[in-house]
Amino acid sequence: MSEVKYLDLILFLAGALLILSVSGTWASDRSNDVLVRNRTVLIRKHLKRLKKIDGGIRLVGGRDEYEGNVEILYKGTWGAVCDDEWDLTEASVVCKQLGYQNNNAQPTSNSYFGKPKRKFWMDNVFCDGSERELSNCRFDGWGKSDCSDSEAAGVICLQVVENSTNKEHKTHIKKTTINTAIRLTGGRIPTEGRVEIQTIRGEWDVICSDGWSLREALVVCKTLSMGYAADAIQTTFFGGKLSKTSLAGVKCLGNETSFSQCKYDDALTGMCEGHEVAAVACTTSLSDLVLDYDELIRSAYLQDQPMFFLQCAMEENCAASSAYQIQKENDAWHLETRRLLRFTARALNAGNADFRPVIPKHLWEWHMCHMHYHSMEVFATFDVFNLSGKKVAEGHKASFCLEDNQCLPGIEPKYACANYGDQGISVNCSDIYKHTVDCQWVDISDLEPGNYKIKVSINPEYKIAEMDYQNNAAMCDFIYTASFGAISNCALELP
Repeated sequence: MSEVKYLDLILFLAGALLILSVSGTWASDRSNDVLVRNRTVLIRKHLKRLKKIDGGIRLVGGRDEYEGNVEILYKGTWGAVCDDEWDLTEASVVCKQLGYQNNNAQPTSNSYFGKPKRKFWMDNVFCDGSERELSNCRFDGWGKSDCSDSEAAGVICLQVVENSTNKEHKTHIKKTTINTAIRLTGGRIPTEGRVEIQTIRGEWDVICSDGWSLREALVVCKTLSMGYAADAIQTTFFGGKLSKTSLAGVKCLGNETSFSQCKYDDALTGMCEGHEVAAVACTTSLSDLVLDYDELIRSAYLQDQPMFFLQCAMEENCAASSAYQIQKENDAWHLETRRLLRFTARALNAGNADFRPVIPKHLWEWHMCHMHYHSMEVFATFDVFNLSGKKVAEGHKASFCLEDNQCLPGIEPKYACANYGDQGISVNCSDIYKHTVDCQWVDISDLEPGNYKIKVSINPEYKIAEMDYQNNAAMCDFIYTASFGAISNCALELP
């Protein structure tokens, strides 16, 4: 028996003895039914802490117990969690369940701690922050996922100051810029291959692919004057051998003009849980979505809507968390009213290639309530912030129909959603989600009147390659009164 299993057994026996001794004390004051019920709850809590029953979670691939990709137990089998819609709220619930202070939580994506070795149990996880366990959050259903092995979600639950004397807890705050030459090699053509950087000794070294995404790949292609990133690849296909000096934790925003402006985590140098190298495929032909913020400003208005008419929207997690609480606690919930900020979102493809969903057509998910397919689970996000930068309301829009609603003169529409048609946005055509469409709003029922910021982002998770992401989001002022709401002063930025 391993030392870990032996320790678990000791802890379990100790817990069982404690439960028996406590139950003996209670027996004189409580009925047998209450005693059995309390004993069952205590046993389940103890087993949950030992991660032996469904809903238990663990972190894998990290340098220490406080970080790693998230795995959850279901029907006795561990599985991964997909990074779709994975953000600070979900990370906080994970850290809280593991016993850490959730105000230190930091979410990770793109298989930052290596590719998962197990199937995905959870996808499109949506928490409101009040949940005690990750399994209490809303998600698509056990085992329902369209994620690839480069989309594992993770967390870092402990942030340590830079001057810490504890060598086991190295900082994730300090980032070091990459100040060296780069090249592609090992590819079948010059514009693809593994990424190598030149060391101070003049040698070439590969980069660990953990967490490697389209943003890093885009900056590599721009640096090498090879156009744009068609794909960010975590692989061994192009050869290359990781070394003790291989960089890891490389992160770019996507708006850098040179790879030297990106950063890496020097505490992770030489560590690569996924054991694969970073690679890219560059191209000169890509789509480029541009959000029309003028349309956003023109179309914004408030609407008070009874929850009876929001049932389908709530199935797709469009409403605020308080709406689900009302639905759970109030038998007359359908008579309650929510306040919505509605607006139209128009996205023009200003690139030189069509914008197409990354998910193959045969894997599109059918949503019975709205009676349509989803070709992208998260096409747009809508976030409202107070003036201190704290998110106070949010919404999102799945892409149930990407089509050519309006094209420039001389351009023939190619994509139409009717009759299970092909979806996409042609060059010089716009996809328009009108303000009348369900979920094309933010539930602001819990907001007090005042001044806020609203951010509308398209392709917010960088799932589909584009020439440029700096025009995918608009940050605007939002003035909200008891009877009036207006959006103004917008500026384009990264999602």
